[in-house]
Amino acid sequence: MNLDLERLPRHVAIIMDGNGRWARQRVRNRVFGHRKGVETVRTIMTCCTDVGIPFLTLYAFSEENWNRPGKEVKALWQLLERYLASELPELIKNRVRLRHIGDDKNIPPHILTRLLAVENETAHLDALTLCLALNYGGRQEIARAARLFAADVKNDVCSADQLTAERFSRYLYSSDTPDPDLVIRTGGEIRVSNFLLWQIAYAELYFTEVFWPDFGKVHFLEALAEFQKRERRFGRTGEQVKKGGRPAHGGPSAADVSLTGSGSR
Repeated sequence: MNLDLERLPRHVAIIMDGNGRWARQRVRNRVFGHRKGVETVRTIMTCCTDVGIPFLTLYAFSEENWNRPGKEVKALWQLLERYLASELPELIKNRVRLRHIGDDKNIPPHILTRLLAVENETAHLDALTLCLALNYGGRQEIARAARLFAADVKNDVCSADQLTAERFSRYLYSSDTPDPDLVIRTGGEIRVSNFLLWQIAYAELYFTEVFWPDFGKVHFLEALAEFQKRERRFGRTGEQVKKGGRPAHGGPSAADVSLTGSGSR
């Protein structure tokens, strides 16, 4: 598949959907699907490092996910705990920095402790920033940012009339990462489900019927190829873009990306 590596998204965000339905098709429980989905995380991480995408955000657990059956919720946190323990050597080996966004409140304390430890141990790594959205909600994030800004106004750090979109962004969980260029949702649903509502204002959206456990390197590269077909205008006209449009991400020269290799499953 021919990709222009000078026009790759700098930041890809993924709504990992379809684990439960994938498992049901195989007459297995939902937890089996979630376990399989962890393997896909490894695959997509490798794809990002292979082609040079520096930021990847995964919607791992939404605030609404607490409404799922208690057994499934417990299993999801246990899977995260195992992932953090087993994957740390690989993260370090592949120079992957791990961080998380979302409300720390309600995350099981022992898992939060391990999560923060892994973040600290990988903070210096620079090949890929893997961001896990945990106990996360887009509306909740925006409300939290508004409260933080209001507190700064109250404490005379700034005035209300100084609020701009740029300043407001500094109060978001993702203040130290660029906005996503591409949002992928697997599993056939066509909605964003309260994910990065502020940050995806100009993102390209890509929906696929493929369930997350089956979403492999080929599918990821197809999403990147589709992204490169889009004309990103950012409010300008098509003619303006043609005269001097900005690339999504600077990188190596155009090359043929292999469908086999370390990232394939």
